[in-house]
Amino acid sequence: MTLGPLEQWFHAPLAHLSSGSLSLESLLKALGVAVVALLAGFVLSRTIRTLLLARGVAAGVAFAASKVTRYVFALLGIAVAIESLGFSLTALLTASSALLLGVGLGLQDIARNVLAGVLLLVEQPVRKGDFIKVGDAYGVIADIGLRATKVVTRDEVVMIVPNHLLTSAVVVNHSVPTTHVRIRVQVGAVYGSDVALVQRVLLGVADGHGGVLKAPAPEVRLEAFDPGLAFSLLVWIENPRSDLRIESDLRFAIEAAFREAKLEMPVATTPAG
Repeated sequence: MTLGPLEQWFHAPLAHLSSGSLSLESLLKALGVAVVALLAGFVLSRTIRTLLLARGVAAGVAFAASKVTRYVFALLGIAVAIESLGFSLTALLTASSALLLGVGLGLQDIARNVLAGVLLLVEQPVRKGDFIKVGDAYGVIADIGLRATKVVTRDEVVMIVPNHLLTSAVVVNHSVPTTHVRIRVQVGAVYGSDVALVQRVLLGVADGHGGVLKAPAPEVRLEAFDPGLAFSLLVWIENPRSDLRIESDLRFAIEAAFREAKLEMPVATTPAG
């Protein structure tokens, strides 16, 4: 059967390879394989995540499993597409080893972040939804990518954190093993104050705040004598993201309770210059 001009153009070789010829048809087939693999990975990753969540698996674990599945299907799809074009992956890697070495030296940071991203998804020291501290910033992990992690700060600003920082620097995870966190509110009283009264007032303030947990019980410590009597009210709260708000609430309540109990706070003195 004679092929028409369009079909001839479609099957016409664009390049000759050792294993055959490269044509528009083979290119479209390879593209189709890659697209199908990406779509299959997307659908399967969403399905796995839904099933894991339905079985009560932690959201961070389900997210990691979903991400790894998608990445694996993407890599497999690209590999099969390249093979379908008649290229040998082994031969390509061998022939381009010098080039890959040069590129690798120039892209060390990207490679390091990609490796760190894989480690984050597999080992899960932090997970999506965790409330963490990186450097001086606090935020909730919104997404863990292969190169960087998105962290939404208290001010609803998205902070892009290179993955290698989450695996090599000190990161405080306030969501593991529990979201409970202890906060400390410092307050002073002048010398000669009734320390037992100060303790009762502070514990009363803690007991009156709905965001303070009853167990572990609030605690009052006398920590120093400068300036005046330096006390600390230590309380446990349920959600670490509420720490600044609850600390402020307690300070307002402490100021009012001290005035009512006629307790005085020391006045800080400025050293003579």
